Amino acid sequence: MKRTANFLKGALFVVSGSMVLTSCFLGGGGGRPTSVHPGAVSTATGLAYNDEDNNGFMVNPYSGQPEGPNLVFIEGGRAVVGSFEEDILNRRDNIERTVSVASFYMDETEIANIHWLEYLHYLNVSDSSREVYIAALPDTTVWEARLAYNDPYTDHYLRYPGFRYFPVVGVSWVQANAYSDWRTQAVNLKLLEESGEELPETTGGRIPLESGVVLPNYRLPSEAEWEYAATALIGTQWLDENQTHQRLYPWDGHALRNPYGKEMGYFLANFKRGRGDYAGIAGKLNDGALITSYIYEFPPNDFGLYNMAGNVNEWVLDVYRPMSFQDFDDLNPIRRDGYLDEVKNPNTGEQYYNSDSENNPEGFTSLITDEARVYKGGSWKDVAYWLSPGTRRYLDQDSSTSTIGFRCAMIRAGSNY
Repeated sequence: MKRTANFLKGALFVVSGSMVLTSCFLGGGGGRPTSVHPGAVSTATGLAYNDEDNNGFMVNPYSGQPEGPNLVFIEGGRAVVGSFEEDILNRRDNIERTVSVASFYMDETEIANIHWLEYLHYLNVSDSSREVYIAALPDTTVWEARLAYNDPYTDHYLRYPGFRYFPVVGVSWVQANAYSDWRTQAVNLKLLEESGEELPETTGGRIPLESGVVLPNYRLPSEAEWEYAATALIGTQWLDENQTHQRLYPWDGHALRNPYGKEMGYFLANFKRGRGDYAGIAGKLNDGALITSYIYEFPPNDFGLYNMAGNVNEWVLDVYRPMSFQDFDDLNPIRRDGYLDEVKNPNTGEQYYNSDSENNPEGFTSLITDEARVYKGGSWKDVAYWLSPGTRRYLDQDSSTSTIGFRCAMIRAGSNY
């Protein structure tokens, strides 16, 4: 009782001077509290914040989500997503629909070889097991071909200094997620160190979100986020509410060449121009790359993102389903697993996913499993059709190729748009 009385006595003392104290902490908005300026006392109880002597509730300083390395802000909003290309494969697996996507952050560039080598270095010098390090190694044999001499890429592409800022390839969806987890921890530990705070022993090594000094998790973008960011229809509206046009590629128009200035006639992406034509002729190598290219090689789109078409395809979070477009929610859509694929076993009546081949081998009725992950964007080895943001393909999450890389995304915390 004595401790409680002292606590309330201290709190009431603060309340009595709340007009003076609060004015030091509150920002604009007519003196109303905000996340950045919460005030000195609670507007619900009148009890003091940060009153250590009386075991008060601690409210850490906060000035907004910290800037994450390599991230670009993507302002969310309403958009029509889906394929605007002619459906030459007759898949009808990404039909146009209207969705809203919340604001988020996305890597300015694809993750490069130097970034992956940094990751391998820290795994090697940390307490990670040898198995963890081996599991993180990209599959450099993705360059091998029985009828082509790609041996130099197999030996040199990942580690030779000349390829440092070329996109990492040979990484699976699973490996890309593991890298995102490591990157989150590495960046947040650095932010914690810069803030002068100490890592609490009681949290099992996790930096508390309440500290306000850490970033949300790096992760793969959802398919909707990726497509929204690639199309980059920002500032093209008419009278605030009307979108007057769409885009076939991450730039205006239907052409693949730059129509302006000194770069007129040069391709805007790294892709396969035609059968056997990856870059043009000597003396005029138009797209500048027989294979992948420098991650800053081509002009960014209107969000400031490089190579959202061509160079390498990119993994996204979603599992692949042909009918995702009709199953999605229309706010922050994503497809995580076999939800809506449920069927009943005719013999036992048991409910299961018909895409779950591992747990239901006898009831498996789909050629697409929950390990099939979407990748998007087109690559150095793809024709122009796949450069359109609405096109989509899939591959097993443990597989890797010389044409698939990735970039990370991150939510914008504390935002309602």
